[in-house]
Amino acid sequence: MNTKLTKVLATSIAAVALTSTLAGCGKGSASSSAEGSGEIALWTHNAGNPEELAAVQNIVGSYNSSQDKVKIKVQAFPQDSYNDSVVSAAAAGNLPCIVDIDGPNVPNWAWAGYLQPLELDTDLSTLLPSTVAEWDEKPYAVGYYDVALAMMARASDLETAGVRVATLEQPWTRDEFQDALEKLKALGKWEHPLDLGTAGTGEWLPYAYSPFLQSFGGDLINRDGFQSAEGALNGDKAVEWANWFRSLADQGYMAKKSGKDSTQDFLNNKSAIVYTGSWAADKAKAAIGDDLVVMPPVDLGEGPKIGGASWQWGVTSGCSNPEAAMDYLSYSLKPENIAAVAKATGAIPASDEAAAQIPTFAEGGANRIFMDFSREYAVMRPETPAYPFIATEYGKAVQDILNGADPKSTLDSAVKAIDANIKSNGGYKN
Repeated sequence: MNTKLTKVLATSIAAVALTSTLAGCGKGSASSSAEGSGEIALWTHNAGNPEELAAVQNIVGSYNSSQDKVKIKVQAFPQDSYNDSVVSAAAAGNLPCIVDIDGPNVPNWAWAGYLQPLELDTDLSTLLPSTVAEWDEKPYAVGYYDVALAMMARASDLETAGVRVATLEQPWTRDEFQDALEKLKALGKWEHPLDLGTAGTGEWLPYAYSPFLQSFGGDLINRDGFQSAEGALNGDKAVEWANWFRSLADQGYMAKKSGKDSTQDFLNNKSAIVYTGSWAADKAKAAIGDDLVVMPPVDLGEGPKIGGASWQWGVTSGCSNPEAAMDYLSYSLKPENIAAVAKATGAIPASDEAAAQIPTFAEGGANRIFMDFSREYAVMRPETPAYPFIATEYGKAVQDILNGADPKSTLDSAVKAIDANIKSNGGYKN
């Protein structure tokens, strides 16, 4: 075990044992036994998602038929057990060549030493920026799609309340949002007119709520060097965000803990406005029809923001045939392949060429607005190996603030923990 095990163990139980065990095995540990026989292994978390898994398997089958030098072999795991499977393989020195990775965790995996930079025959600049994960100014993973957060409402409800529909060109300001909530609550139709998904846990908390913080002018960390959260997460703008966020519950506009399925609650008319993602659009449109409006998040001072990055693909550092792995990933990024996966998932395709093959995401399509939101508003979750720890600390702070903790002292504590973690890991520098 090398010294990076100690470093990664300090990151976060949320990045979990996955990163700690993998980092301990170090570079050169990835080597699947199948790869010595003209096969290279690809692992995915999609066993519980038959539509996406089938799309990936079709790409693999097409690639395997296109050449006779190597065969890609797919092994799928349920998402809940995927990380444990990777941990076990890393401990045994038996990682596959190709793995899928949740985008914000890529810098941690790359820093740990078990991913190698991508060298693809694809112009990554043509893809949505949020579908390419970088660390140390090099790309380490690439995805076929992204998702985008938005606010959804019924046009009829807004009209009844005398509230205008927010648009890409003219999102709601903070004052307009406050006014909209007051007017909607006054209708008396909903106990809480707004549903921000406050029952969510884990990665939902930073993914959903750090964009509000960033729209206020704060952030999870100072992005100039990624060495401290001081001033970014506990400065005046961050405290202002925290007070605003809790005030939404204190004023009765949203529940401190929403129902488990905010989208379904909205469809059941338990809320007037729901904060959800592109993944819910087709279901909402089927249920509500032309009365559905999709709106950008609120401009809280620095423009609307949404989180960027979803699941992506990378090549392990000890892959016995990296050329073949890179060739496969290049092949998989053809527009028709990206389109096939995006269709299967209902997600935003990573390229305009792929979007043109999907009527709902093509120019003028019903879901094109999500692609526009991604291009205009997406902010990558901090591209630092410290992110898993930052995410956990921020998530705790969000929940504590909603439950009545003092915003300033809560954010100060989070900053102290984050800065200590970064320092104890040598600044997460290579």
